[in-house]
Amino acid sequence: MWGHWLGVTMTHFNWYVDGSIVGLYLVATMVAGLAVRKYVGKVEHFLVAGREMNVYLGIASLAATEFGVVTCMYTAQNGYDKGFAGAVPGLEMALAMFLIGWTGFCVKPLRNAGVMTIPELFEKCYGPRIRWLAGVVIVLGGLLNMGVFLRTGGEFLVLVCGFDLNATNALPGTLMGWVSTHYLEIAMTVMLVMVAVYTIMGGMLSVLVTDFLQFVVMSAGLLIVTVLILVNVGWDRLVSAVSTHYGAGGFNPLFNPQMGWGYVLFNAFLNTAAVLTWQTTIARLLAAKDTETGQRVYTRTSFFFVCRFLIPGIWGIAALATLSPEMVGDNTLYAMPKFLSTFVPVGLMGILIAAMLAADMSTDSSYMLCWGGVIYQDIMGPFRKTAWSDKRGLLWNRMIVACIGIFLLFYGLWYPLKGDLWTYLGITGTIYLASMSTLLIACCYWRKANNWGAAGAIIIGAAIPITYLVLQQVWRVPAVDVKGLPTTEARVDQLIGPYWSGIAAYLLAGVAMVVGSLLKPHAAKQAPA
Repeated sequence: MWGHWLGVTMTHFNWYVDGSIVGLYLVATMVAGLAVRKYVGKVEHFLVAGREMNVYLGIASLAATEFGVVTCMYTAQNGYDKGFAGAVPGLEMALAMFLIGWTGFCVKPLRNAGVMTIPELFEKCYGPRIRWLAGVVIVLGGLLNMGVFLRTGGEFLVLVCGFDLNATNALPGTLMGWVSTHYLEIAMTVMLVMVAVYTIMGGMLSVLVTDFLQFVVMSAGLLIVTVLILVNVGWDRLVSAVSTHYGAGGFNPLFNPQMGWGYVLFNAFLNTAAVLTWQTTIARLLAAKDTETGQRVYTRTSFFFVCRFLIPGIWGIAALATLSPEMVGDNTLYAMPKFLSTFVPVGLMGILIAAMLAADMSTDSSYMLCWGGVIYQDIMGPFRKTAWSDKRGLLWNRMIVACIGIFLLFYGLWYPLKGDLWTYLGITGTIYLASMSTLLIACCYWRKANNWGAAGAIIIGAAIPITYLVLQQVWRVPAVDVKGLPTTEARVDQLIGPYWSGIAAYLLAGVAMVVGSLLKPHAAKQAPA
């Protein structure tokens, strides 16, 4: 009876068995995260863990950070919507990370510079104004990108536990009635508070320690569920489902009408730029005890990014093979958690949810810390006329992380996500990846690069994806069918396409850097006295 009033559907989640497993994991994480807070006495400890990270901790931390619930959701959606071809971004990112780590391209001079953020390096090449502008763009793109993390994580937990996202208030005017219609908000808030507490207290030290624990739990959960799918659903059935629904396009992105060359090229630009300048990835490089350690973290973590897309992609394909379209509904993002809610048995369900919580907490904590570090170091830094004490700096960093948490909670509640999740993350990430990767490459390898070119690259690189996001929300035009007759409205963003607009952002940011740098007049040399 209570389950009906609360909008609970059939699920294998058992509140006594699975709930105990999840509760035990959460307690262990909080204890581990808070235990190291006493070692945080300086801002450097808070932001880059005193630069004492070794290879193995770096691998675990980077892998845990870059696999959250949001990652599992969008890669599973890729598998459901595109078949095995949806794993292409993972292959491209693995290749980019291995080659960049192996050659040291950009990351070697960046780590050798001894900075704590990328904009700090830019000040040496382009001046303080570009450092500040770069910090603003990084935070803007990063927060917009992370804005959907909490909602997506909350939706996963609500669906896997068997709650109805669209439950109506069966007990109006009562506490139970309010709870029955606010599962998502409650889940988002609880997740955020837990992550924020140990991140605010321990900074990067807490993140590294909890990431290691979360990596172990996350890996166990991923492997167990994947083996269950391969045994009970079967590889032949997965391949058959992809072939039936998508034909050759389910295996080759060039034959898939949703993908094509634009998809492949955009993701090549996106993933290469992310390896070079995505702040949460770079934070591990900068926290490494030396440059060689940072490069080894890159090369040894690279294959994980294939698994990062392929394993949840298989979960999405399993949903495609077993669930009817009516069970999935209009939003394919929910296909995978709906499948898991009735597929994973009691006991293992607790391990699965603990693994997903581990993934989500490690991602959220790292992202909050990284964007907070940029705000403190690069946006607020130019306004500090004198150096702050470590005590004052730690207080400000902790307040910034708390404010980011509040922003993420409210943004996640009201932003209406349109289109597939991976495309949204790619476009919002491009707001800063297009320009920052251009600035970093030019800073490291082009002596003629200057602040004019840097400013042009930042403006152009951010303007194109922001314009696309605005058009996606507000601008519609009448559409016509093949005979030229009016049909339903189509969004302008669909006519432009997210992939080609993203490619344009990367290419034009590079053009702006070159043109702007060459246009700047050389300073006139003073005549000898």
